[in-house]
Amino acid sequence: MTEKLKVLVACEYSSTVRSAFAAKGHEAWSCDLLPTEGDPAFHIQGDALEVIYGQPWDLIVAHPPCTYLTYAGAGNWNDKGRAEKRREAFAFFMATYNAPCPRVAIENPRGYPGEAFRPADQEVNPFDFGEPERKRVCLWLKGLPPLVTLPPVAAPPKAIYYRKSGARAGRPYRAYFHNGKNAKERARFFPCIANAMADQWDGSWTDPQLSLFPERIEDDQELSA
Repeated sequence: MTEKLKVLVACEYSSTVRSAFAAKGHEAWSCDLLPTEGDPAFHIQGDALEVIYGQPWDLIVAHPPCTYLTYAGAGNWNDKGRAEKRREAFAFFMATYNAPCPRVAIENPRGYPGEAFRPADQEVNPFDFGEPERKRVCLWLKGLPPLVTLPPVAAPPKAIYYRKSGARAGRPYRAYFHNGKNAKERARFFPCIANAMADQWDGSWTDPQLSLFPERIEDDQELSA
């Protein structure tokens, strides 16, 4: 380890990423509205933005809620009440990115931030890090290099299902590893990617201007509905 970092993993209850950084000797904390499944001595249960802005951090890894941002829900983006929730979710996303921290990584699926902000800096799958699983993980990075991946391993193809209800009933969709899991289970991050973050984002880089994109963007920028 080149430098001991004070790390915050925001919106994480599972302690997957926090534990990976702690194992490397960093002072790693998690925060979430839910209690942690890891060491409660290093978990703050409460509002993530209060924790993000309440004290200095060397590195923030965040998993903002994606319910109202993901393309998976795009067909309902403009339903009654959902447009406002999308704006609130995007404001949270941008407030996290714009935190007064030199190194920020935000994980989310493809969705609204890719249009209203900018495309993700990197897209990876667990199979890029030795786990034979298929789920796209998008990373928006500030002051951090993209993760170096391994030769991909074989992963099972996505299964095809048909929607049973709603406006798109009868239409096919491809299901990922989390098909049939509840929201809490789907929120668990992949240990293989968490370990890659802890291995590679260890403070050994020297260029503070790694991102090719501006550090800040106004939170209220909004695409036309």
